[in-house]
Amino acid sequence: MFYSLLKSDYVALFAIIAFGILLGKISVKGVSFGLSAVIFVAMFYGYLTNALGFDDFQIPSIIQKIGLLLFIFTIGMQAGPSFFEAFKSQGSKLIILAIISVVTGGLVTFALGIAFDIDFKIAVGLLTGALTSTPGLAAAIESSQSPLASIGYGIAYPFGVIGVILFVKLAPKIFGVKVEEEEKKYEDEANAGTPELMNKNFIVTNDNVDGKSIGELNIRFMTKANVSRVMEPNNNESKPPTKETILHKGDLVKAVGTDDALKRVELLLGEVTDKKIPRSGYHEIRWFVVSSRNIVGKSLGELDLHNNYLATVTRVRRAGLDLTPRPSTKLRFGDKILISSTKGNVEGLTELFGDSIKMVETPSFLPVALGIIVGVLLGKIEIPLLGGSSFSLGLTGGVLMAALGLSRLGKTGPIIWHLPSNANALLRQFGLLLFLTPVGVGAGSKLVATISEYGFQLFGIGAMITLLPMLIVTILGHFVFKVNFLSLMGALTGGMTSTPGLSAMDNMTESDAPQVAYATVYPFALVAIIIVAQIIGGL
Repeated sequence: MFYSLLKSDYVALFAIIAFGILLGKISVKGVSFGLSAVIFVAMFYGYLTNALGFDDFQIPSIIQKIGLLLFIFTIGMQAGPSFFEAFKSQGSKLIILAIISVVTGGLVTFALGIAFDIDFKIAVGLLTGALTSTPGLAAAIESSQSPLASIGYGIAYPFGVIGVILFVKLAPKIFGVKVEEEEKKYEDEANAGTPELMNKNFIVTNDNVDGKSIGELNIRFMTKANVSRVMEPNNNESKPPTKETILHKGDLVKAVGTDDALKRVELLLGEVTDKKIPRSGYHEIRWFVVSSRNIVGKSLGELDLHNNYLATVTRVRRAGLDLTPRPSTKLRFGDKILISSTKGNVEGLTELFGDSIKMVETPSFLPVALGIIVGVLLGKIEIPLLGGSSFSLGLTGGVLMAALGLSRLGKTGPIIWHLPSNANALLRQFGLLLFLTPVGVGAGSKLVATISEYGFQLFGIGAMITLLPMLIVTILGHFVFKVNFLSLMGALTGGMTSTPGLSAMDNMTESDAPQVAYATVYPFALVAIIIVAQIIGGL
């Protein structure tokens, strides 16, 4: 009975997943393998069944394909918005460094593969293991059409985890950097580059403003701030502003914007005051959630809330960040909008925006299914190259690029390309487990033969692929690009796709510089690793 259970593919699937998750939870001095431990259990299972003579045992390949599709698509959906927004940010140096680390890893892999006569189907696995990139492994297996890539991955992965942690721990001492000084520099740069939204109250004292409407003064255009309340001096109740609201000397005005924007308001209207502007009985300020499909993709200018609802948008919160609302700001599903309006218009605004947290957080599998179909078709497109050859993104690249593009697009007709974060995390984890298990089982049956052929030099090659890119990128980033060292280490862990490495940085500093850098470069590093893995795997 025991042997029959070992040969049962569905029993094996869930047994490997269960024991792999348990193994991944074991932490030694803060280091654990997480879900990636599943591949080690699967490799042992494959080795065991092979040793017992179950040569024909395997988990159906369709399980691996389904897992791959779910895993890659959900990664793209999560990374899409930040992937494109990073082009507009000041993270270009970090992105370049992360891509350099991946390309360097690829070149080291290629050079060592030739020098030591390593089969590139194994070498590409060493690369993805050294960079701790499971999506890269997926691309490697697809391009090489061989389980040998997963053997290389399993050999290089442990040092890929430990090596990054040791490097980021020792790097400040090696390069003579004081973490406290880098924290102070980063804080100063961050405060200068990302002005905080605030609000102030003003008394209208400018004679040129007296008797003119907010529309005539064009306050939003002139100052880049938003007026949220207006109160007459002899009135104890404020009123929501509209374009027709007439300002008089002595009126109190509440405005929201950056420090520079509020200084321009002061020049336009009058002096700052500590006097309070209370909310009136007919005045309402509240958050609305964008859950209506009809307004996704529309700009605030198109909605014209001033004229249609006597309402003013003072903030847009997206992915935890407060954005200054502009007429050109396009709404995305799940955005939160802070609006100042009359109570009578709250019902209309609720109907307009939808304002349903439940709808935003309720997952639908439709965008996943349709998005994967788009990705599969995209991956089959042949792109002609010089010399008569052609190139295609393949299954992994096609699905990833489709997910990145669709998540950025947000909406196509009636389809909302959105997955709540909890649903995305669950599907991503499920897909990863379905992918790793059959891959590991297939690799385990060939593990002994591979090590017998190449010996233990594969472990040393994997370590070199981990260390050399980190050393080169740190030298370039610190001495050439002059990047803040904490941001550099965050970019380094992002380029190596190493969450444990990022955790090690968290224990060294209270600054959020490593996390911000990691989040900025990770999507680019992910795409770069997949492309490099496809190239080397196809050699």
